[in-house]
Amino acid sequence: MERWRDRLALVTGASGGVGAAVARALVQQGLKVVGRARTVSNIEELAAECKSAGYPGTLTPYRCDLSNEEDILSMFSAVRSQHSGVDICINNAGLARPDTLLSGSTSGWKDMFNTPHCPSGLRVNVLALSICPRGASQSMRERKVDDGHTININSMSGHQVPPQSVAHFYSATKYAVTALTEGLRQELREAQTHIRATCISPGVVETQFAFKLHDKDPEKAAATYEHMKCLKPEDVAKAVIYVLSTPPHVQIGDIQMRPTEQVT
Repeated sequence: MERWRDRLALVTGASGGVGAAVARALVQQGLKVVGRARTVSNIEELAAECKSAGYPGTLTPYRCDLSNEEDILSMFSAVRSQHSGVDICINNAGLARPDTLLSGSTSGWKDMFNTPHCPSGLRVNVLALSICPRGASQSMRERKVDDGHTININSMSGHQVPPQSVAHFYSATKYAVTALTEGLRQELREAQTHIRATCISPGVVETQFAFKLHDKDPEKAAATYEHMKCLKPEDVAKAVIYVLSTPPHVQIGDIQMRPTEQVT
């Protein structure tokens, strides 16, 4: 990880869960991290914690709504003017709704693909995940950074359809992440760069995700994490550090990880 010291990493969805754990781990490794979220109060608290802990890196909060393309473009413009550009892009932000295919609401499906307050239909789970790597890759190539890296935090649901019906539409968005990451890898090869693209696909991670998915049934959400020892956000963060620590000639396509006790 020494070669990444003092270089810039962009982490989306850094206000909690996996995103916050990844941001902290990168700051511990001496990177300059820009943490993005719609609300930045949690990132500001995390930045203060990292500073008081004496970590060698820095964490800068940045408010950006991934449902708004102008927000994303403004974010990359600000990063360019304040930090020269992005070397690592960690795409972690995403959302899910408990809408089945047989009885789910169209509005619930749109929440996963089209954010309701965005007339252009910008897709958080899919399009935003493409816009950020595009901006990061452009930043890298403009500055002749040939060893940059994009890491998409995907899901095991992006490789197999889970038996829970409330996750089927969500799974479709994650299959798209799998395809987009491989497509990005191929295009980076065609462009004759050494910039790498990787998926990290965890199973059940103990975060607030289930409580957002089952926001009207907190008991059901809590039960998601009670029947087995789940992954922790820090486990996923360690996978990110592993991917970044591999030599530039090593391409990690996907890391699939799940709790040992998880059946599917």
